[in-house]
Amino acid sequence: MTFEPFIAGWGGWSVLYLIIDIAIRIVAVIVVPRNRKPTAGTAWLMLIFIQPAVGMLIFLLIGNPKLPRKRRLIQEEINATVKEGVELLPKQELQPGAPKWFDSLVELNGNLGALPLLGGNTATLNGDYNNTLEQMSREIDTATEYVHIEFYIMSSSEITAEFFDAIGHATARGVKVRVLFDHIASLRSPRYKQTKKRLREVGAEWHMMLPVQPLRGKYQRPDLRNHRKLMIVDGRVGYMGSQNLVDRTYLKRSNLKRGLKWKDLMVRVVGPTVDALNVIFLSDWYAETGEIIALRLDMAEAVPEGTPDVLDCQVVPSGPGFDGENNLRLFLGLLYAAEERIVITSPYFVPDEALMYAVTTAVQRGVPVDLFVSEEGDQAVVFHAQRSYYEELLRAGVRIFMYPAPYILHSKHFTIDDDVAVIGSSNMDMRSFGLNLEVSLLVRGESFVRDMRAIEDEYRAVSRELTLDEWERQPLRSTILDNLARLTSALQ
Repeated sequence: MTFEPFIAGWGGWSVLYLIIDIAIRIVAVIVVPRNRKPTAGTAWLMLIFIQPAVGMLIFLLIGNPKLPRKRRLIQEEINATVKEGVELLPKQELQPGAPKWFDSLVELNGNLGALPLLGGNTATLNGDYNNTLEQMSREIDTATEYVHIEFYIMSSSEITAEFFDAIGHATARGVKVRVLFDHIASLRSPRYKQTKKRLREVGAEWHMMLPVQPLRGKYQRPDLRNHRKLMIVDGRVGYMGSQNLVDRTYLKRSNLKRGLKWKDLMVRVVGPTVDALNVIFLSDWYAETGEIIALRLDMAEAVPEGTPDVLDCQVVPSGPGFDGENNLRLFLGLLYAAEERIVITSPYFVPDEALMYAVTTAVQRGVPVDLFVSEEGDQAVVFHAQRSYYEELLRAGVRIFMYPAPYILHSKHFTIDDDVAVIGSSNMDMRSFGLNLEVSLLVRGESFVRDMRAIEDEYRAVSRELTLDEWERQPLRSTILDNLARLTSALQ
């Protein structure tokens, strides 16, 4: 008996389709929820049950929220090596008077990300976009040994020309300049080909991070990205934060049409923490190139004794190369530990249930929480997903301040009480927790928090506070868009 008559006898191809449809649903119920957050599993199952064939195809393409096993093994190898190096470090001279909960949080970060809390640092904030680019360019001009540069987006343009020129001057002096940039993020940005050409012209050794090149055997889930922003010069000074190496409009036609400009915050670090930042760069360099560059964690000297405003700092890497969501666990620990005040700045605030409970619980136990977000969004789906949380936040007592258009408040930081802060590349959204490689800097020191509070006060002075009364007047169409976007945010 041939196959086609058999199918025809049972009602034709529609029966075969029905069998496949049911099979997909059964397989999805077994496979999708395994080792996945309930919200993410529910979102995937909803998509697959609505559109079985399309949903399953999408799941097969982007359903794995982890890097390939080989990459995860590399991260485990790096963590083991770093922990061995940490054990050889002399006992750190840390600032006295830490909160009772602080040591346990530091231990959590060390267990997850391998890097220790290091004393003897200073850190300076810079929220002036163009000045930050100029400052980093001048820093490269002082390099005598090496410059390590890692950015989610790199783009050669008029505004970044001085930075690329500084690289060229450095390589001409014999300085080794290594550059990493995210493949897909930079590819989607204007002037991608010109940027690669310019890097070749200035003599930098460069590689793409997480390249999606299946014909060359390089492939993983396409939306797993390296979102870090770092620069290290000679092990003396390091930069990290939220700013990409790109024009503040990103030179995208839609941004230029709307007049959008990015507002970012970077931090310049001096002291032993520079070595820890370099560990992050060298880890990514090794993962992309297979090249091992020797590093000791005791090479960067502590700032001279008697230097004012000395800080204790801990670098916390996170991303799909780790088993846990390191950044989310850090944030949750801080939110539950806060006793006096919490101020959060995040351009994309799309929390999972754990983070939402931590934020609203803080208010309910008497800790004021301020949240700074942008009044206007650059990514429609994320913007509407974020808005879907506003009502619950406002009803809980969170104060929401909206930074005015045409600026996109892209800074990523928050402060806890009077002496603890976090700054880095990580948004407070599910993408940053589960899909992006990120780096955060935990800082303990009243002077640093004062500087951060001053920046928060600048935000507050120009922002508009969103009220519950105003929010309840939102049109129905906005509520529908927000809720639909919220469903997509859980697809991890």
